[in-house]
Amino acid sequence: MSDFSPMATAGDATGDRSAVDAPAARPALSGRSVPRDQLTGELSDRMFALLASSFSGVDRDTFQRDLAEKSCAVLLEDAAGVLRGFSTFLMYGTRAGGRQLTVVCSGDTIVEPAAWGSQALPRAWIRAVHEMWRGHPPGDLYWLLLTSGFRTYRFLPVFCRRFYPHHGSPTPPAHQMLLDALCRERFGPLYDRATGLVRFSRPQVLQEELLHVPAGRQSDPHVRFFLERNAGYLAGDELVSLASLADDNLTGAARRMMR
Repeated sequence: MSDFSPMATAGDATGDRSAVDAPAARPALSGRSVPRDQLTGELSDRMFALLASSFSGVDRDTFQRDLAEKSCAVLLEDAAGVLRGFSTFLMYGTRAGGRQLTVVCSGDTIVEPAAWGSQALPRAWIRAVHEMWRGHPPGDLYWLLLTSGFRTYRFLPVFCRRFYPHHGSPTPPAHQMLLDALCRERFGPLYDRATGLVRFSRPQVLQEELLHVPAGRQSDPHVRFFLERNAGYLAGDELVSLASLADDNLTGAARRMMR
């Protein structure tokens, strides 16, 4: 059993997809955050059904244990209130790197194909994270992200100017030490420092039709880098990434989402 279920979206927040990877039409969508202890049983049922429709290896007990550990769920809904996607996260304080930090660790995330490309979920996510951070002790905010799909990895350049690992530059030693310390704390022996991967005993794997990399996407350097670093993504291997969510590391798009 894993402490954190894989975060692997069926959608890409960048909006830079090719026509092959884009839905023909997208319903009007909005995002909202709900503290985990305010989620109703009916809503958690809908979240589980949506996740299970896109992943193999999903079971209800694991989903519920993972959800119970999280701090918040960010929901993507259409105009009728129908759930079209969601993302969960845990926010916690730690001194794993030798100083007081706040870490947001992403959990289960999925978006229906019809909602791919919508900005509503990432906008609600970054707002929820920064709002919750205000209630934590002073200290830097970091995002610990596990990715078993290239679309999830593409969230990093949407939000962050610098993140690691990255195709354009080696990971700075201090950043690598912090990433290693956080992974040892959260994932223990499941984390392989040599590869930068976490391998769960019962991974959740995207359905075959969602694992496909559309034509043209491998020309994206972020996508190509992900595929090179995590060749085992087809079996559910998770590449671990770390990024500061400090204001000076947010992209212009992320800052606009927070307005």
